[in-house]
Amino acid sequence: MTRISRRKLLSSSAAAAAAGLAAKVQAIPADRARPNILWLVSEDNNPFIGAYGDKLAHTPTLDRMAQQGVLYRNVYSNAPVCAPSRFGIITGVHPESAGPAHNMRAVAKLPPLLSGFPEYLRAEGYYCTNNAKTDYNSDLDPARIWNASSKDAHWRNRPGNAPFFAVFNTETTHESRIFQPLDGRVKPQDIRLPAYLPDTPGIRQDFATYYNRMEAMDGEIAARLAELDAAGLTEDTIVFYYSDNGGVLPRSKRYCYDEGLRCAMIVHFPEKWRHLAPGAPGREVRAPVTFIDLAPTVLSLAGIAKPAHMQGSAFLGPYAAKPKRYAFGMRNRMDERYDMSRTVTDGRYRYIRNYSPHRPWGQHGQFQWVAKGYQDWEAAHLAGTLNPVQELYWQRKPFEQFFDLESDRDQVVNLIDVPAHRARIEGMRRALDAHIVEVNDNGFIPEGAEPEGYLQSRLPGAYPLPRIMEVAALAAKGDPSNLEALRAHLTNENAIVRYWAAQGLLILGQAARPAQADVIQRMNSDPSDHVRIALAELAAGFANDSAPVHLLGKLLAEHPNPRVRLQAINALTYLGARANLVRPAIDEAAAAQDDEYLKASGRYLQFVLDGTYTPASPVLDIDAFMKRMQSAR
Repeated sequence: MTRISRRKLLSSSAAAAAAGLAAKVQAIPADRARPNILWLVSEDNNPFIGAYGDKLAHTPTLDRMAQQGVLYRNVYSNAPVCAPSRFGIITGVHPESAGPAHNMRAVAKLPPLLSGFPEYLRAEGYYCTNNAKTDYNSDLDPARIWNASSKDAHWRNRPGNAPFFAVFNTETTHESRIFQPLDGRVKPQDIRLPAYLPDTPGIRQDFATYYNRMEAMDGEIAARLAELDAAGLTEDTIVFYYSDNGGVLPRSKRYCYDEGLRCAMIVHFPEKWRHLAPGAPGREVRAPVTFIDLAPTVLSLAGIAKPAHMQGSAFLGPYAAKPKRYAFGMRNRMDERYDMSRTVTDGRYRYIRNYSPHRPWGQHGQFQWVAKGYQDWEAAHLAGTLNPVQELYWQRKPFEQFFDLESDRDQVVNLIDVPAHRARIEGMRRALDAHIVEVNDNGFIPEGAEPEGYLQSRLPGAYPLPRIMEVAALAAKGDPSNLEALRAHLTNENAIVRYWAAQGLLILGQAARPAQADVIQRMNSDPSDHVRIALAELAAGFANDSAPVHLLGKLLAEHPNPRVRLQAINALTYLGARANLVRPAIDEAAAAQDDEYLKASGRYLQFVLDGTYTPASPVLDIDAFMKRMQSAR
């Protein structure tokens, strides 16, 4: 390993802190030499990169890195949003295995078993740094995971000749960066708009801004590589570039389409470590890879076998597994809005299963709607100027979707009922079902309910997942012929089975009217407030009865769990003007200072009920929000 004097590696201010650590870390013997590993991570972007065939992109650094390294053509985050995705990256475990980590902005309580993978590297003498984002959606302690985690954390501060694993995050392409237009090489008129979006100035500008942010990010990657080169460490270091989840343009981040889950990843191997590469420089790998695989892959490159609890598999190094056939993804609560989708792709085809078909894709989200693109899209929807493809975003979902990504890059032609694809669809259905069971998917548990959690959901009898999946599928199909079966499940001894029976009746809507008496009875008596919320939303639509609305208002105002309160106000959002019956509870939520999602839901509903809502209504105080996010990091 290349040696550099401590004077060059350490500033005087860092030397004292490093000295103590240096005494604890033994020099790595020559016969145990291990590569340095550097992660360069951008935020929120699809492969708007020249090396991926994007002719508008100007990304010379990443293009050159791909020419000299390995480009992964079909790489995916396991969740289409940052915090759940980062949970999977740091643990090697799917976020839906450890509820509520699958929801955006949650704090999953983890057993000691689920540690951050850099701890295994540190035990083998690696110096591990993170600069600087954590956002692990759990109670993981960065101080345990990293030797240093801050905006000053750097591989330069390593003691002696210790190998390093270093992460640098750039926020240049973060969702918030398109809120302010950026002029540059790419102009709005240059953009090819996807078929699902209307052609508006705001949408074109968001796309152009994003391309220009990508170019700026490429320059930051160049600076990090130059930093490594100047230190004489390029030949000792394997470098990964990847983006932490899909892009931020409308219908991308937060959604289970390719735009939400497909990412870029390029890995560069210096000559010294090229024997660990899967082929010669310039190679493309098309087998699906997901970010659950990153933790075991880094361990493998360091010569460490993955621990048994990790659900991913290494795709590089001595412990590399066989290429995967499928990549899996998920969506549950996104910010203040509840939804549930699961998806699988082989890189050519994508299958999506929507468990909340009664909720449109276009649920208002406070952060998304700061972007001009979302505002323009909704304005066109309200004006009635969208074509049928563009209008789909604002409508109920089908239970299943199936797309040919080669012939339909925008994923707008649902082939789920095409006979020629029947066998392939059935194979992907089975694969998705098997995956859900294998990872013990907690997403079917309503947030805040027992037995949410990695260990709790694995207690014998606590979470009969195969049975719950059957009822959830019955519910989500929205078939009136299933009414009596769903009605019968309302009295099941398991609260989660009852919850999905209630969801199924809610999805049926007026077609569930024959079960009205049972719905009212269970709404008033069920011990699960999650069940009662779903039934109250349904019952409010049966007759001019204020009791269901007042129940939702009471739960919103008084329930001790803020996520149950959030579910109550989500239900009230779909009751129209009748929600005014509990306006004090809504106003109290809108004034909440300790829960950003309750506040956002309340403010949005205030605008709607007052009749003053427009897509540009200031539901989010963006300046205050960004300050909170920065302090949280």
